Parts: sequence; C-alpha cells; structure tokens
Amino acid sequence: MTSITYKDSGVDLDIYAESMSRLPKIVHRTFSDRVLKLDGGFAGLFALNSERQKYTDPVLISCTDGVGTKLKIACQTKRHDTVGIDLVAMCVNDAVCCGAEPLFFLDYAAMPEDDPDLLEQIVSGIAEGCLQAGCALIGGETAIMSGLYQPGEYDLAGFCVGVAERNKIIDGKAIRPGDVLIGVESSGLHSNGFSLVRKIVFDAAKLSVNDFVPELNQTVADVLLTPTRIYVKCAAAVLERFEANESVSGIAHITGGGLTENVSRILPAGLSLHIDRCWDEPPVFAWLQKLGGVADAEMDRVFNRGIGFVFVVRQWVADEVISLIQTAAGFDARIIGQIV
Repeated sequence: MTSITYKDSGVDLDIYAESMSRLPKIVHRTFSDRVLKLDGGFAGLFALNSERQKYTDPVLISCTDGVGTKLKIACQTKRHDTVGIDLVAMCVNDAVCCGAEPLFFLDYAAMPEDDPDLLEQIVSGIAEGCLQAGCALIGGETAIMSGLYQPGEYDLAGFCVGVAERNKIIDGKAIRPGDVLIGVESSGLHSNGFSLVRKIVFDAAKLSVNDFVPELNQTVADVLLTPTRIYVKCAAAVLERFEANESVSGIAHITGGGLTENVSRILPAGLSLHIDRCWDEPPVFAWLQKLGGVADAEMDRVFNRGIGFVFVVRQWVADEVISLIQTAAGFDARIIGQIV
C-alpha cells in the first residue's frame, strides 16, 4: 500500500519552510526597542513601557479587520504588495480614533497552497503599512487550507493593539454644540464598497483591470489598488499638541457607511451634524457613479467620497489643527461641518 503524505493532500512542508524563511528580514524592519525578539517562538513579545514612552494608567486598545473583496482585484492583477497596507490601515486608523498609540500588529493569511513569492509580497505590504503607522509587526499566521480556497485566491485578516492613558481615551462624550469637523482627505476608495465597485466596473461596464481610464489617467488596476491612507502620524501630531477631550473631542475613521454614519456613531444623544460639502472629491467617485448610474444617497452610504478621517475639535483650535495635519502628514485638511 502506498503511503499517503501531507504533500499529497496539498500541503508541502518544504515549500512552507521556504516561505517562513523569507519573513524575518521583512518584519524586523518594523521592530522598535520595545520588541523582544523571539524568532521561532510561539508568540510575539512587546514591552509596554520604554525610555521613550512610559504610561502610568495604560489601557490597551485592540482592533481587527480585513481587506474585503479588494483582494479579488489583487488576485486578478497578481499585484499583492499594496493590500497589506490596506490591512494595516483598516486596523490602526480605528485604534487612533480612541486616542491610541498603535503598538504592534499581527496578520493572518489563508491560502489554498504554499506560495513563497505571494506571501513575501503580501507581508512586504503589511510591513510597509506598519512602518507608516509606527507599529511593529511581531507575529502572524499563514494557514494552508487546501480545498477551502480556489487556486490563486487568499484571505487576510489583521489585528492591532494600541495603548492610551485612561484619562486620555477619546470616546466622543466630550463633543458639544459648536465643535467643528475637520475632514482629512482620502486617497480614493480605500478598502470599502468593493463588492459594488466590482459590480459596476466588471459586470456592468465590462472593463478589465488593464483597461485605461482617460478621465483618471490610470489603468483600472492602478485606480482600484490605490492603498488606504494611514492617519496615525497626523493623529499623533494633533494629540501631542492638543489635549484629548478638551480641545479634541472626537475622532472618526470614515469607512463603510460613509461620512455621516461614521461620525454620528460617536455623537452624544441630542447632537447631530451639519456637513458642508466644500472639498474637492477625488474623480474616481464621479467616474464610478456615472459608470454605474449610482444615486447620490447610495454613494454617500457606501464610500468615503474623499474624506477618510475626521477630527471633531473646539472651534478656536481648528486652524492650528489643520496646519498640524498638513505639516505632519502632508494631507489636505479643512473644516467640513459643525456639531449642532
């Protein structure tokens, strides 16, 4: 009787070992002095306090997310070095809404078979996102799940842990009438609404990823794979200068649900938003809306429409907050509304 091996079931342990051997040099780029190296260990180790930063009453803040069906575009184009940035962004941008300093990140990648080149691309993107966010990639998991995923497909999940002083946690309770909304520009679609995007672009308009879009001066692939913007640096600059819950009363990451829904979720009872659509919307949204004949209300519910992050601040600090955002991160920011 022929002996059946793990390789016969679709899992090649030799290729898996090669995949793992490529990762340490990538993740070590993200390490800070608070990471305790334990290559080959069963967990990642991170020291909460260091000479650079000490907390007296720390609260850990955790977030998890994925990239969604934007991964389908990466698989179609065989470009996998940007979705890792999206993965980090979707987690760390949520964490900083509470006033957190992102500390470390873990990833989970599920594939139908081992592919060292693919995994290296993905983790390189995750490491780049961690560098942009100032957090360390201290561990992860690669699951080979033969029969569950189709060849060429994979899924990603990410997990971020941050920290904030208990008395500096931002939860929106300090928001009051007269506070202003400062909107920070998005890089485009970010990582939300891609089921609708793919329905419009590939099913309705019959475009391919290699088609050129004259009004955007890019290919479909370039447009759709633009990474989600990471807002950690601008948030850190604002919170270092202005007191949480005194000058900065709320922060919102604009994801699925759009601008109104994501800001409204942090508002105290009895308050609402007045939005002034005064910003220049990235042309990708007008292109999609025209291509699919999508109603304005539906666009607002699904997409960020050009505003990826919002600070709610006291009116008298607004100009300086805007200047800090532009200086620290190079992102355009402006007053886009008020709390009423």
